Amino acid sequence: MKKIYFLGTCSTCQRIMKEWGVDDSFELQDIKTDKMTAEQVDQMIEMAGSPSALFSKRAMKYRAMGLHEREVSEDEMRQLIIDEYTFLKRPVLIHNDTIFVGNSKKVVAAAKESLDQA
Repeated sequence: MKKIYFLGTCSTCQRIMKEWGVDDSFELQDIKTDKMTAEQVDQMIEMAGSPSALFSKRAMKYRAMGLHEREVSEDEMRQLIIDEYTFLKRPVLIHNDTIFVGNSKKVVAAAKESLDQA
């Protein structure tokens, strides 16, 4: 399985997907136009180990909602990701039984290596 959760308007997501060589063999989900389900988010949380591994504190709404001023629980992180796509670190690649979350150079390189070995 090769699935990518991404934001279609995000130039970083587009650049990374190009680097990964995304083709028709990938299942793509633009999280803005095709909202994630609770089941999909729960699957990602299970694979990543915790909601905090998926939660983006860089989202503009993080500060706008005052979340930076208090502790956000893991249950709340899960619900925020479900309710607002902006809180998901992206892109998220699920390749076989491995999840790669975010756009750090290390994660992007590890995902590329995984895809190249397939």
